[in-house]
Amino acid sequence: MKTSYIQLRAALFILSCLLILPHEGNAQSEEKSAKNNTSEASGPKRFWQADLPGGSYIVALDRITSISQHAYIIDGNISVTEVVIDTSGNSLARFYFIKPVVQGASNLGADLSQRGKDLLNKVSQQIEVNSDSAVIKQYPSTTHAKTVEFHISNATTLDALIDSARTAWISGRGKKFIVQAGN
Repeated sequence: MKTSYIQLRAALFILSCLLILPHEGNAQSEEKSAKNNTSEASGPKRFWQADLPGGSYIVALDRITSISQHAYIIDGNISVTEVVIDTSGNSLARFYFIKPVVQGASNLGADLSQRGKDLLNKVSQQIEVNSDSAVIKQYPSTTHAKTVEFHISNATTLDALIDSARTAWISGRGKKFIVQAGN
């Protein structure tokens, strides 16, 4: 049973790497969907809180030492945009959005992307994991001690998240950032 679970997780990771080939129509609808599925409210005094489909994170504003956003490419084929919130405590939080690097996107690329999404959803249902928010790790190479990680399903949501965290930190006013399930 454990072997099949590991195989399903490996398939989930491979399929997630094939997802989200950008093209004009999907980019606009994704952005609109992301804006409709995020919200921000006043939060607990002196804290920034994020409620996400993959879990929740809360940090005292006076314990944040830096907030950064950067992009990088893994193995020449996966683009990662990552927001890191570092604290004076023992852990840091990483929020990231991944997409495949596509050269010369075409209808074939869009078809492969859709097929990958369909397969990923089937695998996700079998192992009861939300593919849009699951953090995929391969022990021990991607396990980071004292790191809290969240997979964000699109770039617009990640941008809204960093804006919320920065605003709360700079102003010193508590905020609660919420991402609805499915985003």
